[in-house]
Amino acid sequence: MGSQSYEDAIEALKKLIIEKDDLKTVAAAKVEQLTAELKAVSSSDGKAFDPVERIKQGFVTFKKEKYDTNPALYGELAKGQSPKYMVFACSDSRVCPSHVLNFHPGDAFVVRNIANMVPPYDQVKYAGVGAAIEYAVLHLKVENIVIIGHSACGGIKGLMSFALDGNNSTDFIEDWVKICLPAKSKVLAEAESSAFEDQCGRCEREAVNVSLANLLTYPFVREGVVKGTLALKGGYYDFVKGAFELWELQFGLSPVHPI
Repeated sequence: MGSQSYEDAIEALKKLIIEKDDLKTVAAAKVEQLTAELKAVSSSDGKAFDPVERIKQGFVTFKKEKYDTNPALYGELAKGQSPKYMVFACSDSRVCPSHVLNFHPGDAFVVRNIANMVPPYDQVKYAGVGAAIEYAVLHLKVENIVIIGHSACGGIKGLMSFALDGNNSTDFIEDWVKICLPAKSKVLAEAESSAFEDQCGRCEREAVNVSLANLLTYPFVREGVVKGTLALKGGYYDFVKGAFELWELQFGLSPVHPI
C-alpha cells in the first residue's frame, strides 16, 4: 500500500470517528495501526525495492571487489574449468553451497533442485539431471560428488506431508519428491512415534543417502567408484545451529574366493 493510500485511509477513519460515536474505539485502533504502518514505510529509505538496480549494484560490487582484484584466477577460468567437485544442493535461498563451503569460481560444478535430490538413471524422465552428471563425470572428470541436505527443508517437509497416493495437488512437486520415498518409509518405520519436526530432520539426512544410492544407477558413476577415480559423499548443513556434517558412501568389491 502506498503512503497516499495509508493517509487517505487514516483521514476516512478520523471522519468516521466524528460521525459515528459508537465506532469510536474500533476506528481509533485502526487509525493507530495504519499510522504505525505508515511510519514504518516512511522510516525505510523511502524507496521501493528495485530488482534491476539490486542486480546492477551486485555486479558492480563483484567486479570491483572480486573480479578486478583477482585477474590470475579469472584469466585461468577463461581458458576452461576443471572442478574437483560436483555438488547437488537444494534450491533453498538460504543454503548456497558456494557460500557455505567457501568455494571459489571453478571449484564446484553445481546442480540445485528441490530438496537436493538425485533421481535414478532415466534417459527420458530425468534427462536434465543425467546430462549434468554425465558431463561432470565423463568430461570434467570431477573426483567427488557431494549431495548436501539441510535443516528446515521445505521439499522434505512436503515429502513427509504429502499423501503421495496419486491424487496430486501440485503439477510437479509431489512427483519430484517421491524420488526419496524410501527415505520417508524408513523414517516412519524407525521413528513413527516421533514428533513431525524430528521425522523431517531424520528424513533430511536419509534422503541424502537415497540420492547417493541413486547415483550408483548411472553406469559412468558406478565405473568411476569401482575404479577409485570417483568418491561419493553426503553432507548436511544445519543453518539453525551453524553446523555441517560430512560422510562418505563406502563401496567396494568383495574378495575373490576360488571355487
